Amino acid sequence: MELEGDEALETLRTVGRRRLAIDAFQRFRAADGFSHSRALGLQFALTLLPALIAVVGFATALDQDSFTRVVQETLDDLAPGATADLLTQALRQGTRSSQESGEDALAFGLIAALLAGTTSMGQLERGANRIYGVERDRPPLRKYGVALGLTCTAGTLTVLAFVVLVGGDAIRRSVGWGDELADVFAVVRWPLGVVLVIAAVALLFEASPRRHQPEPSWLVVGSAVSVVLWLAFTALLALYLTASGGFGATYGPIAGTIGLLLWSFLSSLALFLGLAFAAQLEAARAGAPGPRVQREANV
Repeated sequence: MELEGDEALETLRTVGRRRLAIDAFQRFRAADGFSHSRALGLQFALTLLPALIAVVGFATALDQDSFTRVVQETLDDLAPGATADLLTQALRQGTRSSQESGEDALAFGLIAALLAGTTSMGQLERGANRIYGVERDRPPLRKYGVALGLTCTAGTLTVLAFVVLVGGDAIRRSVGWGDELADVFAVVRWPLGVVLVIAAVALLFEASPRRHQPEPSWLVVGSAVSVVLWLAFTALLALYLTASGGFGATYGPIAGTIGLLLWSFLSSLALFLGLAFAAQLEAARAGAPGPRVQREANV
């Protein structure tokens, strides 16, 4: 019988949130979760640059001034001031390029982003397997086939969430909506972005480990932990970057890169901590609260 959401809530009440959180963190540490988070964070950061190139190529190929302004203002919001020059230089060059070069940038950027994203999802499987106690990853062809599928599905949902949450103000300013529609979008974009993030995380929880996972309703608890941690980490990082006036002065022109690496690491950390919570919740339900190692994968 498949584990479902009601049983997850029952287990959570029986064991207690505090006990589960402590045991989940011990599971995370036993699986060397910090190392997996650093590796995934680096891979994720390396995915964003070719994705940016693809976005620049897409803006150029469409030859749409409003879309170009959205991209420009979103980058400015992400890295205001002098730090934005490194990121916006590619956009300025793309808007001056021909239609053909824009299509080339779109094609090569998209290919590079898919390759880097597939590698990232492969790293996610490795970390998820260790957290669940699975010693061996899927065979290479199947592993990276699943990783490519996750890149195209969960990765797309993540990009959409990123655009809605981070680029929402730029979209509202550049598209030219009326005041009423702009006000509605300003409110709706937050729950919409969170829903997209939850859907992406749920897909990752379901497909990344090499094992038969419980029902999606069971995994909602761990997914919610990841989303809440991700929102908290993102808010704390934004607060730190805003309050720390010396951050840009310390790192100079690479401040944007350092900020991106920090955000990528914290996002990966939130994802693996949520996976550890889901794994620990399942172990507690089975009466085996400690981290376990499975000699054979279930699938």
